[in-house]
Order: sequence, then structure tokens, then C-alpha cells
Amino acid sequence: MPETITLNINGRPATVPDGVTVAAAILTAGVPAFRRSITGQPRGPLCGMGICFECRATIDGVPHRRTCQLPARAGMEIQTQ
Repeated sequence: MPETITLNINGRPATVPDGVTVAAAILTAGVPAFRRSITGQPRGPLCGMGICFECRATIDGVPHRRTCQLPARAGMEIQTQ
């Protein structure tokens, strides 16, 4: 069984396997959408390698971070839109 870390997603603690990306942590926590399009449609990871920018979220106060490219760390504060 892998080690786990705890971080906060939208103000709620989430425990995820150590070594996953922030995108995987958000999905594991059951968050249905990372952000909304200009027309209000839910958006989430598409390419998984940082090209599409659909997985953006605010991480530790920094907006528009590509979650598919960042490893999750214990104590991170993640805010989806």
C-alpha cells in the first residue's frame, strides 16, 4: 500500500497516494469540475500533459496552475473554480 499525504481541496481535507499529480488528487477527491468555461460548462483535464490548460486551479494562492504537471504535496491548498 503506498504512502499517503493529506492536502486541502476547496477547504476540505483529502488523503491521496503520495506521488500523484494535483489533477489526480482532485479527481480522487471526487471533485467533478476543475473550473467552468466562459459559457458555464464544466472543464477538467483533457490532455494530461499541460498543453490544453483545461486542468487549471489555484494552488497555494497562485491562480491558473496546470494541475496535471504538479506533484501533490502534503498541506497544499487547492481551490477549483
